[in-house]
Amino acid sequence: MDRLDNTVRPYAWGSTTAIPGLLGVEPTGEPQAEMWLGAHPGAPSRTARGTLVEVVEADPERELGEAAVAKFGPRLPFLFKILAAGAPLSLQVHPNLAQAKEGYAEEERRGVPVDAPHRNYKDANHKPELICALTEFDGLCGFRDPVETADLLAGLGVDSLKPYVDLLHAHPEEAALREVLTAILTADPEEMHRTVAEATAACTRLGGAYASYADIAHHYPGDPGVIAAMLLNHVRLQPGEALYLGAGIPHAYLDGLGVEIMANSDNVLRCGLTPKHVDVPELLRVVRFEAADAGVLRPEAAPDGEEVYETPIDEFRLSRYVLPPAGSTHDLTRATPQILLCTAGTVRVGEHELGPGASVFVPAGEKTDVSGTGTLFRATVVA
Repeated sequence: MDRLDNTVRPYAWGSTTAIPGLLGVEPTGEPQAEMWLGAHPGAPSRTARGTLVEVVEADPERELGEAAVAKFGPRLPFLFKILAAGAPLSLQVHPNLAQAKEGYAEEERRGVPVDAPHRNYKDANHKPELICALTEFDGLCGFRDPVETADLLAGLGVDSLKPYVDLLHAHPEEAALREVLTAILTADPEEMHRTVAEATAACTRLGGAYASYADIAHHYPGDPGVIAAMLLNHVRLQPGEALYLGAGIPHAYLDGLGVEIMANSDNVLRCGLTPKHVDVPELLRVVRFEAADAGVLRPEAAPDGEEVYETPIDEFRLSRYVLPPAGSTHDLTRATPQILLCTAGTVRVGEHELGPGASVFVPAGEKTDVSGTGTLFRATVVA
């Protein structure tokens, strides 16, 4: 197995202290948003044998296992991260697999450069993802019941929001949500800026259920995404709780530290809280206009102390072990590739001693004995 040296990405929304605090190092004063673990070409983990991309490419069947290669091809199909949000991320959705393939092929046909700021599809893959809280973690996930949203907007007392309130009381639900989001994203920019300013002042004055939207507006003044965010469920995860974000589900992370795992894709369609390109027609084609509970996940017990976060896709499988006081050993040998990440305590994996933030890549089938006292997350695939 290989100890991993991982890259930290300094996105502007990142916390300046959360990742350094986990790693036990001094903050630099700069935002540290994500630490990437895996074989994504943008920032592959490094090993004594080269980058993890190079390690996998040298012998895919040995590193990934025959079943995983047959199912996903000769590449690691997931990207694992530590994510530290110090400010809200963009409001976004991800396409399903068919939409990603179609969108990528169309933009390739039109010759849109893959690095063009208005390009929607960087690859032909979907991007389901799972976020698991390490600290209290705030986020937005999926559409709230339209009548509840209507009450929330009406409570602000902003006249320009009244048409949205009326629409949200209409039926059917799907059409109401679609019409309101479309109206928000296509409104006259100057008029929307005034609406957001009035709504922000009201949120700040009222506090309570409105406090998180006041904070969002502080980071993105005048952005129509502030109003769009109020259509969504606000969720506060406790450590160990998780959210699964499937295709078409609008979401945004607001604040907190967590581990995130996703299919190996860069496909993101934004709907606000960003200076980046927002393609409204394509966004409306991808969004699922369904109101539902956010669906907080808690791990389910499996044999040998493993706790599994169940999801409906195969590109990744996330679980954790909360290891008791040293003395017992767990056999984590598996016929699929694994990345093991320690987030608390001290854990021994084979010959490697891992403290918080340290990780190893384990090739398929390699004998994997684990002991120690702490928390260990396991990222692998279903093949």
